[in-house]
Amino acid sequence: MDKDDNHPGVKTVGWALVQASRLHRSRTGDKLSELGLFAGQEQVLQALVNSGPMTMGELAGILRVRPPTASKTVSRLSTLKLIERHTEPGDARVVRVKLTKEGKRKAAAIDALWNEVEAELLDGFDNKDRKRLRKLLRKAAKNLAGITGADQTGFEGDDELDEIGSSDQPAAIPA
Repeated sequence: MDKDDNHPGVKTVGWALVQASRLHRSRTGDKLSELGLFAGQEQVLQALVNSGPMTMGELAGILRVRPPTASKTVSRLSTLKLIERHTEPGDARVVRVKLTKEGKRKAAAIDALWNEVEAELLDGFDNKDRKRLRKLLRKAAKNLAGITGADQTGFEGDDELDEIGSSDQPAAIPA
């Protein structure tokens, strides 16, 4: 018998979500180590590739971490020559960060890594099930974000998912 079978929450959705999340994080961490990165560092690179150069404060906000945490990660990525830091002209207290060419290459490799882990995670799921799972997880996250006051950025964009019915046909995406 698996030791987890004795946990009181083992038959709950939350328990299943925690277990899947733990395994996903572990698998992603293994793949990131192949790129010479630690879990969490990829989020900095992805934020910069998606939003472009930004201040340390802006980066900390996007990552939902305290500025010293963002600063420590940026320092490590700077040592790896993936990020450059520059002070803002006219105000040396403001530090702006941006990706280097190598950082952009690493970010592309991270995209491929995420796609690979996503394929492993959802192996055997049809398109309808993938969309439904994404919709349900976003809804659950939005529920908790509303209660906790957490930032709800990233929960939008489900309009096309609302159209998913009981058929196996892909939902029509509104124009």
